[in-house]
Amino acid sequence: MKTYPRLSEQIYRRVLSNGLTVLVVPRPGVQRKLAYFATNYGSIHRHFTWEGREYTVPAGIAHYLEHKLFDLPDRDVTAEFAALGAGVNAFTGYDMTAYYFYCTENFDPCLELLLEFVSTPYFTQESVEKEQGIIDQEIGMYEDSPDSRVFENLVRGMYRHHDIRTPILGTSESIRQITPELLELCHRAFYAPGNMVLCVVGDVDPEQVVQAALNRLGADPRPLGKKLPTRPEEMTCPKDLQQIAMEVAMPSFQLGFKCEPIGTGEESVRQEILCDLAAEALFGEASRLYLELYEAGLIDSSFGGGFETLDGCALLTCGGDSENAQAVRDAILQRAQQLALEGITQEEFLRMKRSAFGRRIRDLDSMDSTCFRLCAYHFSEFEYFGFPEIYEQVTLEELKQFLGRTVRPERCSLSVIHPIKEEV
Repeated sequence: MKTYPRLSEQIYRRVLSNGLTVLVVPRPGVQRKLAYFATNYGSIHRHFTWEGREYTVPAGIAHYLEHKLFDLPDRDVTAEFAALGAGVNAFTGYDMTAYYFYCTENFDPCLELLLEFVSTPYFTQESVEKEQGIIDQEIGMYEDSPDSRVFENLVRGMYRHHDIRTPILGTSESIRQITPELLELCHRAFYAPGNMVLCVVGDVDPEQVVQAALNRLGADPRPLGKKLPTRPEEMTCPKDLQQIAMEVAMPSFQLGFKCEPIGTGEESVRQEILCDLAAEALFGEASRLYLELYEAGLIDSSFGGGFETLDGCALLTCGGDSENAQAVRDAILQRAQQLALEGITQEEFLRMKRSAFGRRIRDLDSMDSTCFRLCAYHFSEFEYFGFPEIYEQVTLEELKQFLGRTVRPERCSLSVIHPIKEEV
């Protein structure tokens, strides 16, 4: 058990003989328990090698696989969790898929059920074809969602090759190329214990968690698929503006700035924190620019920003509702270069650090946020509870250099959704 005094946290970490990493964060006396079983595999991992052969699989297959793993022969996994007094769910991201349950009792049988259904592929032609209609409806819902469309248009304007350009769910055409054999292939390649993490937060015995994993998954390691590297991207955006019309009450936008991919390990977390501070300086509610834009009526309380990073790409984004998104973009570009040249006072810099650091501390109050971050950072080869030390190391000069290098017109793309009644 490793202790992190600054966070008042402890974590049990063990890598099993089969390659699975088990993380347990104790919460003595707390009734609620949460378990994530996650794989380092998401929608962008469509190109890989397995047993000496190279594959490219249809877009949306990671999400399709997530749906189908809830199928066990003549059983209803969701109903079994409900009978145990637990809730179960899952999500597929660009570079991670996670299955989780939460409960206040019957933790051990719930954990056994989680490990069982995620590790038991069962795909029939009939069930795979039936799922196409369900996921096709989900794709239609996302296509009708302004929030989804504005972001998808943004990344298509920012990237030429990276699979972030393709929706996580795939398309109506791509999901019809998915077969039981391809689902089996992806499960074998990426759902091996060595590519996964089991993370539990709650009042549980870590050794019992380990034993449950060994009992269900076995002690021997299994072969892993090898993801093929993404095609390098230029640091310029192919399009600077994308506009569409939808049934919305007022215009909304997403603005993105292309950043260098940040890799893994401690240095990657340092870069991520640096980008968080850049977002705080430009988009934070306490920043001068936020107040100026708000008072000018260019943004409202929906405005906010942050940093996204995936295998092979990274982007600084902001967005919200605005009648003049291009004016917001121009103001951000101007302020970033001003800050890069004139700098920020040490007092302002420390305030931004405290604000960004405080948000991460508050996130630890949420079991869901803690589990998610521990899994995601594990796949980035960093122990998440080590972030306070990295905050201390980031300097004001690094922030100035980042703003001057990154928040520039050639690295910028803007996606806008207008109400249908407006001319685009």
